[in-house]
Amino acid sequence: CGVRGVAPHHTDVVTFVARQLLDAAAPSNFVATNPAAQQATVASGGSNLLHGMQRAASDARNSLAASRPPLAFLPGRDVAITPGRVVMSNRLIELLRYDPATASVHEVPLLFVPAWIMKYYILDLSPQNSLVRYLVERGHTVYMVSWKNPGPEDRDLSLEDYRRLGVLAAIDAIVSQTGVSRVNACGYCLGGTLLAIAAAAMARDGDTRLASLSLLAAQVDFTEPGELSLFIDHSEVAFLEAAMWQQGYLDARQMAGAFQLLRSNDLVWSRRLRHYLLDIPDKDNDLASWNADATRMPYRMHSEYLRKLFLGNSLAAARYLVDGRPVSLADLRLPIFAVGTRTDHVAPWRSVYKILPLTDSEVSFLLTSGGHNAGVVSPPGTPRRSYQLARHAHDASYVDPDSWERAAVEHEGSWWPAWEAWLASQAGSLVAPPPAAGGAPAPGCYVLMP
Repeated sequence: CGVRGVAPHHTDVVTFVARQLLDAAAPSNFVATNPAAQQATVASGGSNLLHGMQRAASDARNSLAASRPPLAFLPGRDVAITPGRVVMSNRLIELLRYDPATASVHEVPLLFVPAWIMKYYILDLSPQNSLVRYLVERGHTVYMVSWKNPGPEDRDLSLEDYRRLGVLAAIDAIVSQTGVSRVNACGYCLGGTLLAIAAAAMARDGDTRLASLSLLAAQVDFTEPGELSLFIDHSEVAFLEAAMWQQGYLDARQMAGAFQLLRSNDLVWSRRLRHYLLDIPDKDNDLASWNADATRMPYRMHSEYLRKLFLGNSLAAARYLVDGRPVSLADLRLPIFAVGTRTDHVAPWRSVYKILPLTDSEVSFLLTSGGHNAGVVSPPGTPRRSYQLARHAHDASYVDPDSWERAAVEHEGSWWPAWEAWLASQAGSLVAPPPAAGGAPAPGCYVLMP
């Protein structure tokens, strides 16, 4: 229940702060009240606490120096190793095309537009966890946008620059180089939001080069953005703008603390318990290494995203301007596949679901187990994975998310095969693979920028 005379947002903030205090004061965080830590101390003769203090000192030094430990999985060596070439580049992106791995390929290629808040290779991790490799091995010609990691000189890059130099430049290059007339496009997280803007503008202007649209954990309506709204209000945006003005960008590491606090038990206190009290180091894995490979966001672009989309919700309200005119998702007339993840704290699945009433398209909505990252990186064979999938016809009556969840059939296993089957149905007939691409080998240079 709410508190009389207090805005719901402020009630939520107080509740959140109280939760953080309770998490910090949990008995498991202290040797005197944690039996497991006491047993480890006795068994090791206290070496667990000595090693914990050494780790704590190292973490403090890295934090004060704003440095990070070396990545355990390096792009181009351990991850982002699906063979391919850089087929186009500009001041903002490198466009990668992956080499075919089958005797024939689908006629319509696929363009991935990842988020720029982190690096693209979450979609091309180790071979066994690579969505890119999975699709290439099933006959899809896959292109990937690799965003530049911007510096102070890029402070005035705007959302429009990201649309024009990113999405549109990539589509132009694919159509020009391959001779195809249409492209399937898939956006992940913020990349999906940007792709939806680009698709709406293309639909408004009669540009029919998109064959289908896939959105992975991507929001287009921010009326219920989830717990991130605890950190983003007009006062906080003004504070961030002042910080970004000084350096020209926002470093993703500056946002990392907010993301960690959303799951403080899992990402903060349980880690400190293992590291500082139990002497259990983390096991290296490709997803955790990717998560540590932070990027930056230009001052102007990030300010526009926060004010126009997150706070203003201008895309869902058909008030977002492209070339001086508003765009509307209602103009979309192409098949859409939207994926939400059940425990997503960044893009809650009920928020992702809001794409359904905003378009006049057939929407296949899939809800998978897992969170914002691990729910997407879910190859076949991953344990304890399941998903629900249902198609919503363009002329069907609206179904609210809770009713949808109760009615949609649950399937065991990874969601990748279900999406790939849908994607294949949008990708035309099988044809000979395209000629070998020139250019520098993947993963290119931009992904390696510190």
